[in-house]
Amino acid sequence: MVLLNIGYLLLFIPLIGYIVWYILRGRRCNPSMKVSTVLPYMKGVKSYKNYLLHLPFVLRVITFSMVIIVLARPQSTNSWQNTEVEGIDIMLAMDVSTSMLAMDFKPNRIEAAKQVAAEFINGRPNDNIGLTIFAGESFTQCPLTIDHTVLLNMLNSVKCDIAAQGIIEDGTAIGMGVANAVSRLKDSKAKSKVIILLTDGSNNSGEISPEMSADIAKQFGVRVYTIGVGKNGEAPYPSYGGQIVNVPVEIDEHTLQKMADITDGNYYRATSNTKLKEIYEQIDKLERTKLNVKEFSKREEEYLIFAIIAFAALFIEILLRNTILKRIP
Repeated sequence: MVLLNIGYLLLFIPLIGYIVWYILRGRRCNPSMKVSTVLPYMKGVKSYKNYLLHLPFVLRVITFSMVIIVLARPQSTNSWQNTEVEGIDIMLAMDVSTSMLAMDFKPNRIEAAKQVAAEFINGRPNDNIGLTIFAGESFTQCPLTIDHTVLLNMLNSVKCDIAAQGIIEDGTAIGMGVANAVSRLKDSKAKSKVIILLTDGSNNSGEISPEMSADIAKQFGVRVYTIGVGKNGEAPYPSYGGQIVNVPVEIDEHTLQKMADITDGNYYRATSNTKLKEIYEQIDKLERTKLNVKEFSKREEEYLIFAIIAFAALFIEILLRNTILKRIP
């Protein structure tokens, strides 16, 4: 329910003043007389009229309150919104090999990638988004879904220790990661299908080469944005025993650029948390669609019930003042 003329609610301010005046006036006007003792009055019988004494005032306040609400024009709304979205289906293909634990990003590459990806997901509430992770092998962490709460929970649970646990082999199977993502997008009816590939190395595992996976993506109309993660030169890496060692950063930028070119996507190089965030923001702007929204709104006046209450309260007040609470001049 909404109020069309909400400014009339300011009339409650003088109504509150009227209530305060009535209370103060009642305290000053109470009759009194001096007696030697009040014992004869202690057991006096009170008439039911004593309990109805202030009822006319209460009814008058109710009447005024209802009149104010009627003036404010309460209305009920019946509306719906029909949104026609040119859908975008997006698969995030994320490298989870042990090299993603390198600390050239804060706190490390994998956590920085997860944080930025989460912000990207939150900024696209109308899109189906899924998550594929890969190291030496690849599997779908979360299929395409509009339930981004589930997706974010699955993203948050991604760790780089799955290879150490023997769940999948360690390594970097870029081609397998993209092929897995394509398998989730190939049957999509969306107008635009996108893969965002994030890796910090070069392809050294898997049965499908990166170029072949890009060709497959192109056949199904999937555009691939590739992101190489890692600063130039060397990066600190936590080795066994808790020691930090510097390891060379080796990203096959040529292959990542070629994959992007094959699918009409773009290649980006992220050397810091800020740069990685900027890259996702650029991709976000490139993959925006227009929303055609049709709105319908119907309002109905709802003042009748308040008007009835006002008339009923006024009628009862007049009735009481002219019958059982009638005053003799």
